[in-house]
Amino acid sequence: LLALVAGQDVEPADGSDGTDGRWRIAHRVAPDRVISVVDPEARHAHKSRERRQDGFKAHIVIEPDTGLTTAVAVTKASGPDNSDATVGAALLGTDVTIEPSGPAVEVLADSAYGTGEMLATLTKAGQVPVIKPWPTRPAVEGGFTADDFDFDPAAGTLTCPAGITRALSPKRRVTFGAACRDCPLQARCTTSKTGRKVQVHEHETLQREHRQRATDPDFQDTYRTHRPMVERSIAWLVRGNRRVPYRGVAKNNNWLHHRVAALNLRRLLALGLTQQDGTWKLA
Repeated sequence: LLALVAGQDVEPADGSDGTDGRWRIAHRVAPDRVISVVDPEARHAHKSRERRQDGFKAHIVIEPDTGLTTAVAVTKASGPDNSDATVGAALLGTDVTIEPSGPAVEVLADSAYGTGEMLATLTKAGQVPVIKPWPTRPAVEGGFTADDFDFDPAAGTLTCPAGITRALSPKRRVTFGAACRDCPLQARCTTSKTGRKVQVHEHETLQREHRQRATDPDFQDTYRTHRPMVERSIAWLVRGNRRVPYRGVAKNNNWLHHRVAALNLRRLLALGLTQQDGTWKLA
């Protein structure tokens, strides 16, 4: 394992296949990078470019009115299969408190869960996403964002603020190229000499609709109203337990389930759980 960890950081030198002993520091990040010789399932995690954490990632589903946790999982901290949105959608699918044929459920989450795939999964399940949308960043400070370009999914085209229309490539990329050179709006759109390029997501229409809905005061009021209880439940979970006690995903996943069960019991008692006529009831 030590050789594996060290081997992630080197690659054969130019003109070498590695058999002649000539190696150099690799100018890349190894996929599924192993970071520990004592726990090969631990990984780097990035909350932002500046904030990095090592270890594992805990995913939880919380009922925001009561603060009870209804589903949890521990995964590796990196990799597309372990992303917040991917695991979050899977947990919602296993949450027995959500009736598949019941009324629509509002799903609150921060922007890490606001992927197009997550929105599509919730919409297909008949659930209502109340998720903080990903911010749209302009190519030029204070300039046009992707939402300023008109997208026609039926025609497969994108029209820029200057009225220039281009078709999507097979990889869903649009390049305006030479049309940007003499455009009077160029200063607000791009600094690229080859013109503005826009990547159109598979669920572009859904994401745009969600960003528009997120500006509604009712959406924002719901998000602000329920967020405090969710944050409080997370605080109860991590209090004195920001470091997992075991090695590997399986053992830490079992530990988290036991901890959540204990916290749920404590929360139920605080909500007035009592035994009446041989059954448990909330006062």
